[in-house]
Amino acid sequence: MPHLLQIKQSEQLATLPNSGLSAIAPELLIQHRPDAHWALVEGDRLLAHCSLWWRQVPVVRAGLIGHYGAIDCAAAEELLHHAGRELATNGCNFAIAPIDGNTWRRYRAVCDRGSEPLFFLEPDNPAEWCEQFQAAGFAAIAHYYSAVNLDLSQQDSRLARIAARFAERVQIRSIDPAQLEAELDAIYQLSLISFQHNFLYTPIDRAEFLAQYRQVVPFLKPELVLMAEQDGQLVGFLFALPDLLEAKRGAIDTVIIKTVAVLPGREFAGLGSLLVARAQAIAQALGYTRAIHALMHETNRSLNLSRRYAVPMRRYCLFGRSI
Repeated sequence: MPHLLQIKQSEQLATLPNSGLSAIAPELLIQHRPDAHWALVEGDRLLAHCSLWWRQVPVVRAGLIGHYGAIDCAAAEELLHHAGRELATNGCNFAIAPIDGNTWRRYRAVCDRGSEPLFFLEPDNPAEWCEQFQAAGFAAIAHYYSAVNLDLSQQDSRLARIAARFAERVQIRSIDPAQLEAELDAIYQLSLISFQHNFLYTPIDRAEFLAQYRQVVPFLKPELVLMAEQDGQLVGFLFALPDLLEAKRGAIDTVIIKTVAVLPGREFAGLGSLLVARAQAIAQALGYTRAIHALMHETNRSLNLSRRYAVPMRRYCLFGRSI
């Protein structure tokens, strides 16, 4: 019979069975500090696991389920129902999954894969995940999209007017690798302001933010990371990088526009469009032929901006249920 184990220390992960599902990496328990981690075990097989958060969450009385994996639908249903009971015991009346503690980390599940291959830094999951959540009573509460622009020569008809409006007061330049720590710190400060009204937003501490960005620094092309400044202060940025998974397949034609952020307010309306247009023009000059606009929430301005150039290629869902 399957039985549930609560893992209270990362070292205990080594005692789990090494057949069936792989246990999560011990460093994730240390870095992400879940309020609980549970494993479903049967004999010498690990059937499912997940972490729970209920103390520091973006929505009052909502608990989060992340670090998720399950070997089949039966194991998933047992684990997810147990997770719901644990969250309810700790004061929650709603569960959200999959999300590894906050939206700065891995979250959402691929639910419509399309025909495009996985791109660099894109989260992936088994196709069964969506069925597993739905079988356990979850329903989609948010949708996200990635889109692909197959023609980098396209021009937004509004661009000349937008560029003229910002010409005298906003300077756009590439990131300076020689000042990387200061550049990343400015990006961090702007991100906290720009994303604060995003769905399920919670702030992230500076150390974790910088650690995430440092992981991709070796893969950067500085020309593709744009900094928009007014009077020496960062007011917008665009973070793009080559699709290195495509490179492993024998070609590199694609850049990934991963993040676009601009200070809120009418003063900087249109700056995001200008940054995307500049990034795509630079990518074309560097020899790229395609751009992926990555992981956009269905209500974000970035999705409306993307529609001027790109067509959806992948859809992701975040799930929730009352408990």
